[in-house]
Amino acid sequence: MANQTLSELQDIMTQATSYEEYKEAAQAHDELSGAQEWKAKDPSKDYDYRLIRKRVQRMKQARVGGDAAGLMYILHEGLHGNLGNIAMSALNQHAKIGTKRLIEEFIQEVCSALDFIYQADENEIDFYEKLSFFEETAQAFGRSCLMLSGGAGLGFFHCGVIKSLVEHDLLPKVVSGASAGSIIAALVGTRTNEELLEVVKPEFIQQKFKQWRLWQGFGKDSLLNSSNLENALIELFDLTTFEEAFKKTGRHMTITVSPADLHQHSRLLNAKTSPNAIITQAVIASSAIPILFKPVQLKAKNRAGEVVTYIPNRRFADGSIMADLPFDRLARLYGVNHSIVSQTNLIAVPFLARDKRDTTGLLGLTWRYAAKIAKVNSIFAFDVLENLISHRAARLGIHKIRSIIDQQYVGDINILPSATFANLKHIASNPSLKSIQELIHHGERATWPQLDLIKRNTMISKTLRGYLTQLKQREERLLSDHNGLRVVNN
Repeated sequence: MANQTLSELQDIMTQATSYEEYKEAAQAHDELSGAQEWKAKDPSKDYDYRLIRKRVQRMKQARVGGDAAGLMYILHEGLHGNLGNIAMSALNQHAKIGTKRLIEEFIQEVCSALDFIYQADENEIDFYEKLSFFEETAQAFGRSCLMLSGGAGLGFFHCGVIKSLVEHDLLPKVVSGASAGSIIAALVGTRTNEELLEVVKPEFIQQKFKQWRLWQGFGKDSLLNSSNLENALIELFDLTTFEEAFKKTGRHMTITVSPADLHQHSRLLNAKTSPNAIITQAVIASSAIPILFKPVQLKAKNRAGEVVTYIPNRRFADGSIMADLPFDRLARLYGVNHSIVSQTNLIAVPFLARDKRDTTGLLGLTWRYAAKIAKVNSIFAFDVLENLISHRAARLGIHKIRSIIDQQYVGDINILPSATFANLKHIASNPSLKSIQELIHHGERATWPQLDLIKRNTMISKTLRGYLTQLKQREERLLSDHNGLRVVNN
């Protein structure tokens, strides 16, 4: 790509038809813009480069010296995702791909240290000491989650995000979905990677959801008939429970639902909180946009395997109303401390610029805090209204609006569709094959600029949990062999 201008390279990146094409243009852009020189220089006001440089040197010395115990001490001493401020967003704004080489070297050296500890001679570091180290360090370091927002017909954008993450082996084990996002999250939670790449193809998606919007008319309990959507979801998920799905894929998949009454909180349905709940009904409930679709009764399997009512006398609706991105609760359940968000919810648009990672300088900070004050005042006003009004339906409506305002709609890494009128047409329309192809391709392209950052931010936790899984599997074999030997001796 020699002799091309920055604007020409930017156009190639914008119009790229594959990640390889995008990456090549991004690297050429960094060469031409001087970003490669910036990457090669350690110093920057945005992070503590001296601390990171010293930590790299210490890890290298311990590894070259064969000191596994020393490496364990160094990692215990201070391993977290933002050591020395290396996760600061400003460090990702100087280049189209990559960041400071020192930061990349640090991440790689940590992974090499973890590999060295795992492979260490067990006369020096015994098996259970290794297991304890990886359990404690993985818990302390945390992990990433992927959250898929609501967005009605625009939610098929998530398929492109999933496709790109799977192809680059970057799909987190913790995934949540609300409303339209619940459909895609359930696909992730019930399919292997190979199966996922088949079901996110445009032809498959269009065939299943080509008539999701079936007009029913006024005077009914909802404007749309949900039978076509429900039939599609039954075909996809049948009577699979959350626990059964987890045993198949090992993915921690969560579906959020909102209560259809006033005195209930949103619920997170997953293999930990509701292992016997049936995924199909959870997704139907999470996708039940108020007014358009009627609220849904959840179902579960009892001990005999029979389908029974789950949470009797309660009905649930659109998960995005109260828990579009349930980061805090995922953090408590799964030790999550870093989020990747695929955001297609129109309600979220006014909130997207409020994240501190997107605002810099005095003007940006002023706008962010002004927006925060406006948000707090709005929540206070709705709380006052809810206490003054006695009419049940009106109070429920106010409560739901308050929940919408009170939510967080962004994560650490945000993947967004372009804000164009062309995308708006997808929201309430039955999809054609062409429109699904466009949405999925847009999802892929929106993910490509984030892939390198996702890889950096997840590499350590992925390495930690990979070795922890292997050690736990070995522990199971050791216990099994021990129990078998005991039976023989008896």
